Amino acid sequence: MNYLIAVLPDRMTAEAAYTELETEGFPADSVSILGKGYKTADEYGFIDPSKPARKQMRLMSFWLVPFGFAAGVAFNLSTQYQLIPALGSVGNQLIGGLLGAIGGAMGSFFVGGGVGLSVGGGDALPYRNRLKQGKYLVVVKGAPNLTNKATRLLKSFNPELLQGYVDPTEKPGWGQL
Repeated sequence: MNYLIAVLPDRMTAEAAYTELETEGFPADSVSILGKGYKTADEYGFIDPSKPARKQMRLMSFWLVPFGFAAGVAFNLSTQYQLIPALGSVGNQLIGGLLGAIGGAMGSFFVGGGVGLSVGGGDALPYRNRLKQGKYLVVVKGAPNLTNKATRLLKSFNPELLQGYVDPTEKPGWGQL
């Protein structure tokens, strides 16, 4: 499935583009308007990038924090390093475990998606930001010949951005490579 997304400055332009696509014979279920008074990004299915990042961070911390604790204790056992001599060997092993758990938590944040969460990533976020600014999106989904035809029609409306995508989750079938 191919997608074509056009960012248009106002509601009137988005409605005119939708009407033009409709008069050219595009099926109603293949064209959508996103914006105030129409579908939201969540209703259409734009994934909020923070949700998968949080899920991945949580999953990784489930494994990395205990592993970090065990590795910290093992490191302290192997080196016999006394960070605070007054605590004795067991206290220093627990401190080593705590420091290892902190390292595991940092690993789950940085590797699991926390950087992408804080910086932002993917194309869904810029589209969400444009919707928050009051812009409208016209989205056409369908076969490549349909989105190519829609590209030619939507260019006449001078969109701020006209971007095409191929659904990466779709498995290739007969005739697709």
